[in-house]
Amino acid sequence: METTPEDLSTLYWDGHLQSVITSYGAGHHDDPGGNAVLVDTRALRNPPADPEQRERLLHKTGLDPEVRRYVMATPGARELVTQSAEKVRVLLQHDNLRQWTGGQLYRVDVHVVCGGGRHRSVAVAEEIAAYLRAAGIGCEVEHRHIDRPILPH
Repeated sequence: METTPEDLSTLYWDGHLQSVITSYGAGHHDDPGGNAVLVDTRALRNPPADPEQRERLLHKTGLDPEVRRYVMATPGARELVTQSAEKVRVLLQHDNLRQWTGGQLYRVDVHVVCGGGRHRSVAVAEEIAAYLRAAGIGCEVEHRHIDRPILPH
């Protein structure tokens, strides 16, 4: 009978995590800080014209499939995701970057910002993560402000 080790970190390769994506809302004045590829989604602001749809989406997050589809249907959203994911991919493969880090490049951080950190930044962060995972790049996503109250406009 095989037992699970106390230290679960022995079950996976440390080098698999290559990118950490953090979504956040600038309106909370609690930015993640540090060096990162910055993805600004504020230009994608596209509130629904229909008040009923707007109210319904407002109380969901970018993890909800309806919100994610709505955000990604905004003009420029797909291009922003592709360009951002490609930056990460290129940075992870860039030989000069490995020289600057002493031969080891552990990860590339990505900060995805919107106004409140609940809708656009979350949806775009998840899309970037899906793109990177499809390219074989290990990443995790943190949504810094997803549970914060909705900010007034």
